[in-house]
Amino acid sequence: MDLRQAIVNYDTILDQEVKDRKMFFKYLNTFEDVFTRKNETVHFTSSAFITNKDRTKVLMIYHNIYNSWGWIGGHADGEKELLSVAIKEIEEETGVTRMKVLSDIATIDTLPVPGHVKKGKYVPAHIHLSIAYMFEADESEPIRIKADENSNVGWIDVDKVVDMCTEEHMKPIYKKLLKKLKEV
Repeated sequence: MDLRQAIVNYDTILDQEVKDRKMFFKYLNTFEDVFTRKNETVHFTSSAFITNKDRTKVLMIYHNIYNSWGWIGGHADGEKELLSVAIKEIEEETGVTRMKVLSDIATIDTLPVPGHVKKGKYVPAHIHLSIAYMFEADESEPIRIKADENSNVGWIDVDKVVDMCTEEHMKPIYKKLLKKLKEV
C-alpha cells in the first residue's frame, strides 16, 4: 500500500496524531528528499515495537546515542516501504529474524532529535517523521547487540518499559503503544 494512503487510512482519535499526520503531509508535499537523510531538517524513520507471544514483555535496545532503552528503528534512507525498513532494523539491531506483523501502522509521531555525534561526526538537530509498527517475536530466539548502535538488547517486562526509558518525550509514545498492545 502507498504510504500516503496508509497514513490516510490510519485510524486515530488522538489530537497529537491528527496534528502529526497533517505535518507528515505538509513535509511530503514540500520536500522531494524527505525519505533520505539528505534532508537534514526532517526525514522519515520507521520503528518496531516488538512483544512476546504472551504480551508480557517488549524487546528493546539500549541506544548508544540517547543513552536510554527504546524501541528498534531507523531511517528510511530512500525506502518508501516503511514496514520493510522496520523489519530490516529488527534484524540488524537485535538479530531476530522471525517475527509476525501485528499491525498496519501502530503509531505516527513527529519526534525531535537533538544534535549529537554519530561515528565521529556531528549531526545537527532535526525532526523524525516516525511510523511505527507492532510485531510479535519468540523470546527464545537468540538476540545480539549491534555495537555501533546499541550496547544492550533485552526483553523488558511491559510494566517496566516506560520507566526504563530516560527520554521523556518518548514515554507518552510507549504508553500509547502499551495501550494498543492490549487490543491486539
